[in-house]
Amino acid sequence: MYVQTYMFVVTRSSDGESIMANATLMIRIDENLKREASEVADYYGLDLSSVTRAFYKQMVNTHRIPLAFAPEEPNAESLDAIREGDAFLASGKKGRFDNGADLIAAAIS
Repeated sequence: MYVQTYMFVVTRSSDGESIMANATLMIRIDENLKREASEVADYYGLDLSSVTRAFYKQMVNTHRIPLAFAPEEPNAESLDAIREGDAFLASGKKGRFDNGADLIAAAIS
């Protein structure tokens, strides 16, 4: 569950004209989710505020919510590899390695 609180701040120039309006958004979020999201944002050189602003701008620009709720589908190369692996397993043939440890040892040597 999260709670949103909006606070609007309007800055006025010396002649009384409104020059900028800012809103503060406060969200309750799980601490671990926030930490993990912050790590992802940091990886891209961003902070969570910048990511949130970008999310809102994208939503306004596209008139859509920029989220994908479906899992990513494998590409053609991955589908071919999956079919190849399934066919190999179905054939009953023995692989080149007797166990996972042998496979890893061969891969790192």
